Parts: sequence; structure tokens; C-alpha cells
Amino acid sequence: MTVTIKDFYADWCGPCKTQDPILKEVEEDWQDVEFEKIDVDEEKDIANDYSVRSLPTLVVENDEGVVERFIGVTQADKIETALEEAGA
Repeated sequence: MTVTIKDFYADWCGPCKTQDPILKEVEEDWQDVEFEKIDVDEEKDIANDYSVRSLPTLVVENDEGVVERFIGVTQADKIETALEEAGA
């Protein structure tokens, strides 16, 4: 099963900069998970498709669809729990 985290961010977003090192830490431990960074200023259509209204927004998906959505800075343990639930 493919598990993906979509990280919706913007360069001007302070909390997004706080989220970055947390995601890098998770990415090191979860090699089988696809991590996608999506700049909402450049990829407005994708952000709209996912109804992103606040930043940062993390969307955890698997082959069946969205498993979890986090709005605001999210700690590694919550992200990792969602990855387990998604089947990673």
C-alpha cells in the first residue's frame, strides 16, 4: 500500500518553517512513505482540491484516500500514529 504525506506550505508561513524540521525527522524514520511538499502559492488547484484553508496542513493518504488531516504545527508522534493507521 502506498502511503503519502502532502505538506501544504508557503514560503511566507512562519509555522510552516517550524513544521519543516519535524517532517524531516519523520521522513528519516519512514523511508517507505512518500513526502510531497506543495507550495500553495504555486499549486493553488491542488490546495483547492484538498480544501486547504490554513497553513501548514498535512494530509496523510493511502490507496483508499485521506486517512488523517492535520492543521497547524503537528508533532512527530501524531504524524507517526497517522502513518501507522494508514498502513505504512
